[in-house]
Amino acid sequence: MWAEFARFVRLHGNQIAPLGFASLGLGVRGGGGGGGSGEGAGGGGGGGGGEADGLVEEEGAARAEAPKKVLILMSDTGGGHRASAEAIKAAFIQEFGDDYQVFVTDLWTDHTPWPFNQLPRSYSFLVKHGPLWKMTYYGTAPRVVHQPHFAATSTFIAREVAKGLMKYQPDVIISVHPLMQHVPLRILRFHKLVTRCYCPSAEVSKRALKAGLQPSQIKVYGLPVRPSFVKPIQPKDELRRELGMDEYLPAVLLMGGGEGMGPIEATARALGDALYDEVLGEATGQILVICGRNKKLTNRLQSINWKVPVQVKGFVTKMEECMGACDCIITKAGPGTIAEAMIRGLPIILNGYIAGQEAGNVPYVVDNGCGKFSKSPEQIAKIVADWFGPRSDELKMMSQNALKLARPDAVFKIVHDLHELVRQKCFVPQYAYAS
Repeated sequence: MWAEFARFVRLHGNQIAPLGFASLGLGVRGGGGGGGSGEGAGGGGGGGGGEADGLVEEEGAARAEAPKKVLILMSDTGGGHRASAEAIKAAFIQEFGDDYQVFVTDLWTDHTPWPFNQLPRSYSFLVKHGPLWKMTYYGTAPRVVHQPHFAATSTFIAREVAKGLMKYQPDVIISVHPLMQHVPLRILRFHKLVTRCYCPSAEVSKRALKAGLQPSQIKVYGLPVRPSFVKPIQPKDELRRELGMDEYLPAVLLMGGGEGMGPIEATARALGDALYDEVLGEATGQILVICGRNKKLTNRLQSINWKVPVQVKGFVTKMEECMGACDCIITKAGPGTIAEAMIRGLPIILNGYIAGQEAGNVPYVVDNGCGKFSKSPEQIAKIVADWFGPRSDELKMMSQNALKLARPDAVFKIVHDLHELVRQKCFVPQYAYAS
């Protein structure tokens, strides 16, 4: 079993890029064959897809007719990674129908023994205690630290992870999460043997080049966002009516991710005061609050007697409609939310970020004129009040800048590029599966 797994696993990790937009590592078999070196398939082939132990003509013919299998590796550490995985899956189905079977799995949770299967849960604890996560992130950055760590870890989980991979028998393996790249596969972020490294921005592609990738391996398509964000939506007044909002007042969307994290209540209260004109005795704006799975927060906000129109929602699945109903957004610096907001042309106010992977998203938004950054609920409320009043021109300008940076077709470019690789015979992998 270890001999088979050695073809899938590289016994060291590679540090997460500081820029928060997560790159996608893809591994499929290269045309030159693998040999026995354990360094990935030749011919520019990727690390994740495995190697050929010889082609059986009948099997090859059968596989050519069967749907190709795509395995997407993610982890439920926050909502963004699953969102990217589901976006890619949806795009494959929309574009190619039954030609592909797409599986999304969390190898750490589903296919590793205790205590390794608790890693995603540990992440949730760490990010809620910022200093602990910051120490963990930067403390493991040096290769002298993380390489021996992941090498040791792989010896304990090799058999279970190998079984997890072999269960799906994938033609293509895609990673949308760094925890899926350090140990389980060689499709390490910016690892020089990947067939493709999909980068969401030019800034990330520069890091990939510095890490040793060739320009031919890098594609800058943008972050994969759900195909539903590309489809035309209803007019803003209709969306507001369906969401129970005022049809005419400008609206701000306030959210804290899938778990409803951050100073949402304090910000909502500050907005409630700032968007009410005491002289005229009327509201100058309205608030749509998304609390995610935080039911306690939802109940608290719904119990408040607001002076301005406020709609409080729990976990929502049609974020494109919520964004389409609003004029700006307040959120932490999660890359998925930023990408979605840009597609909708929403100016962005960032009120926080996770140290390490999200830190680079703040200057990306601010320096490109798409939004502002502040941790103060009162200052954030003042920015919104100004945007809905005397500084409406700035709101319009930032909306235009956001639309210029948006990449709504990113997920379709990614799946079509994958399809082209799979379509070429030299990139279709054959695995030696151990029983």
